Amino acid sequence: MNTKQHGFSLLEVLIAFSILALSLGILLKIFSGGVNTAMVAEEYTTAIQLAESLMTRVGEDKPLVTGEESGIENEIYTWRISISPYLFNPDHVDNDKLKIQVFQVHINISWAIGHGQEREFDLTSIKLAPQKAL
Repeated sequence: MNTKQHGFSLLEVLIAFSILALSLGILLKIFSGGVNTAMVAEEYTTAIQLAESLMTRVGEDKPLVTGEESGIENEIYTWRISISPYLFNPDHVDNDKLKIQVFQVHINISWAIGHGQEREFDLTSIKLAPQKAL
């Protein structure tokens, strides 16, 4: 009598499907994590470009004066520009004798990511302006 088996048993098929389902679940989780990371990177790239654009405009389109200004871009990104005088260490430099005014410009970009959480990006720089006549 020939007892050679032809084909797969039901148990072997169930085990193969279980392994396949588990593998596909892991792969989908990896791909969704990659997509999420790409979306976060895109949000940060947009925020950085916005901050750099605003920093470039300070001293060009926007005057270098002490104060704050804020706004919203693309109905997503909230920005705030803070300009304050930058004072050097008084032991080394007399701020009153400088022929330039030195300002610290701080730009904060924030955006909501859902569930009441926010992300933000800060950019700070020093800008120079001619000393105003007294």
